[in-house]
Amino acid sequence: MSANPPLNLRDCLATQHARLNDALDGTPPAAGRNQYHRDLSPVDWHYAHCHFIEAVWLGERLPQQPPEAQRDWHDLYFPELSPKWRRGGRLPPRDRLRAWGNERQTLHREWLADPAIQDHPLMVGDYLAGFLAQHHAMHLETLEQVRWFARLHGAQPGQAPAPPRPGADTGTPVPDRDWIPFDAARHTVGYAGVDAFDNERGVHETTTGPFEIATRPVSNADHAAFIEQGGYRRPEFWDRAGLEWLRQSGTRGPLGWWRAWDGHWWQTRPDGEAPLDPDAPAMGLCWFAARAHARWAGARLPHEHEWERAAREGALQATGQVWEWCDNAFFPYPGFRAYPYEGFSVPWFDGEHRVLRGGCEWSDPILCRPSLRNFFTPEKRHVFAGLRLVRDR
Repeated sequence: MSANPPLNLRDCLATQHARLNDALDGTPPAAGRNQYHRDLSPVDWHYAHCHFIEAVWLGERLPQQPPEAQRDWHDLYFPELSPKWRRGGRLPPRDRLRAWGNERQTLHREWLADPAIQDHPLMVGDYLAGFLAQHHAMHLETLEQVRWFARLHGAQPGQAPAPPRPGADTGTPVPDRDWIPFDAARHTVGYAGVDAFDNERGVHETTTGPFEIATRPVSNADHAAFIEQGGYRRPEFWDRAGLEWLRQSGTRGPLGWWRAWDGHWWQTRPDGEAPLDPDAPAMGLCWFAARAHARWAGARLPHEHEWERAAREGALQATGQVWEWCDNAFFPYPGFRAYPYEGFSVPWFDGEHRVLRGGCEWSDPILCRPSLRNFFTPEKRHVFAGLRLVRDR
């Protein structure tokens, strides 16, 4: 995970179109309109929203295209105008939705190839194609969160093909070593590629260390031991906000974990149920639980700059299996400038959202670069997240 490979961004967008079609086709129509969690919209809404956002950028923000009568689209597919609980009941029938998606994909690829718009700032280096491809990839990952909650509710939400993966990133082989030491040093963070999000830009130097970081994420077996030793009941591992979250939620383990009649752990995942794999990275943890586990283990969560330094130097094994919680809040880099619109990052620089790094099993490779910064509030358990430990030296 030491470099960001070059991408053909229009090909990336075509790949996401195909994945959107597969996701819709793999979801039974009834399940596609249901809302299984208050934070998550129905599968069919995500499919439509992705095509609508393309229409907004290509048909409204780029003035060369003729205006379309799409106000009803705005009222349904702009998140700010459409409460989540209302979305499923307002969606068009599946056959109409699928046909509309096919039409939009063909039309939008034609628009992207229009010579008249190639000098527009959004088109330089195929920026807009890359932005839309990554937008869709994030929604496709959210669709797997929807399937996860559907299965937890006993529904059969179908299944979509997994995103194409280049193979597990095992990092630099480090036999017989669980921790990699880093001295205090100046190093670079951030990314200036054409596909960079605004919150990654502002490449700059920072200082981290001395610290040591675990070569692999915390495993299911590790977190099961935390549970068995009373980790969810021992207040010394939790901060005040975490204890309040425990009290209100009643949580006693990761999302999707449950015990069978014989006492063995099982796990419900987006793709079904199976005995808990003790060696796989623990998943379904919120930031509060990740931080408590780290304290129990005599360690801490990494600052995102420590994580990025270790990733760029090839020290991390098993990245891209679970998103890895970092300790710090989401913040703007020096010289931050919102792009391509104010609302992509700025509202989340609120001191509440925590950073996650690395990607997960359901992340498209275009979201797994070392510099990419995911962010969620600390109580979220459904974001396919675990943790990696760091210790001060």
